[in-house]
This record gives sequence, C-alpha cells and structure tokens, in this order.
Amino acid sequence: MQHKLLSTYRYLFLTLLCFLASEAAFAASGKEIWSKRCAQCHDLNAAGPTSLNELFSQNGPNLSFAGLKYKKSWLEKWLQSPTRIRPAGMFYGNHIKPGKDQDQVVQSTLVKHEPLNTEDAVAVTKTLMSYQAKKDIFESGAYKPGSISISMGDLLFDKFRGCLSCHRIERDYGGLSGPEVYTVVERLQEDYIVNFLRNPQAWSPKNFMPQYNLKESDVQKFVHYFRALAQENKK
Repeated sequence: MQHKLLSTYRYLFLTLLCFLASEAAFAASGKEIWSKRCAQCHDLNAAGPTSLNELFSQNGPNLSFAGLKYKKSWLEKWLQSPTRIRPAGMFYGNHIKPGKDQDQVVQSTLVKHEPLNTEDAVAVTKTLMSYQAKKDIFESGAYKPGSISISMGDLLFDKFRGCLSCHRIERDYGGLSGPEVYTVVERLQEDYIVNFLRNPQAWSPKNFMPQYNLKESDVQKFVHYFRALAQENKK
C-alpha cells in the first residue's frame, strides 16, 4: 500500500514538473515571438510617448497594460485575423488627403498587421495579458452593469459630447481619427473603458482623447451605450 502511494506521489510530482516546464516554455515562446514580430511597432514603456513626435510616429498602441485593457478571447482571435480598428491608422494626419465632402484615407500608407497562427496567437496573448503596468490606477469592478437606449446613447455621444467627429458608431458612419466604438466592448474590458474615460491622460499624458471631466453617471452610460452598439452591430 505504501509503495503504491509513493508511486502515485512520484507520478503526480513528475506530472507537475512537466506542466511547469511546459508553461515556462510556452511563456518564453510568447516573449520570443513578441520580440521578433511585435516589438518594432508596439511599446512596453508604461510612460508612453513623451513628445508629440513620438506620438505621431507610433505604428501601434502601447501594450504595457494590455492585461488590464483587452479581453483575452478577443485578442487571441484578432491576432490570427487582424482587422483595422482605427480607419486612418494610429495618427490620422499621416494617412489622409482632402476629399470633396470629407477627408479621404490613403490606404497605401497604412501599416498592415501581420497575422499569427493559432499557436503563436495563444502564446503572445498569454504574454500580453501578464502586462499590467497601470494596475495602481486601475479600479477593478469600476463598471456597473446597466442599460441605455441607442437613441439616448446617440444624444450623449454625438450631440452632447461631439465624439462622433472622431469615432465611428457604425462601419461607415462617424469620424476617422479615433478607434471604432461599435466593437469596443468586444475588444476591451468594461472596467478598463470606465477607468480610461475617467482620466485618459493618466494612461498616456500625450493622449489625443480630451479630458471631459465626465460625471460618473455619464461614464457608466457611455459603456452601456457601447454595449448596446455591439448588440446592434451583431444584428
């Protein structure tokens, strides 16, 4: 009986060692892939751009707090089949020309994101989710679930705050300079959106997003609206 128990413990111990070794190798592979294929466009410096020149030259978002920002399931999927989230790239001014009615995006100047295979996407996602540089200013549970009608959300977003001039609320409707918002709750954690809207410059001092000093009730309504847009977009 004692011999069987020792064999069982030995087996469990060896299994645990193998698991830890594979986890360590998996994490190392994610960092290696990141270093070779991602680091040239994405920054891990938590301070973010310190000058306008640095801001204008960004090819991709700062990922030092990716684990607080993105939804893991979305990130794994997106890395395998990237789609453009900012119609005019990271800095609008580098990729537009005047058009008859509005600015036109010069597609040839935009950087295309390279897709990863499934294994690499999973490994890189795991690495990115471990980056939580702004955890000291992040309030977990900041979003309080609720609802708002699309029409009332439109009023808040467009008429009262003018956000439509920078962000699209449908595939072909809205501004070009900021990321689309009809997919934002698929991409980003609701708690992050709330924390960001409270103080955009806390996440990056040179951020183009204005500091509106929103009432907390309006911050929550914005996220309700984004959730409603996501549902509408699925239809």
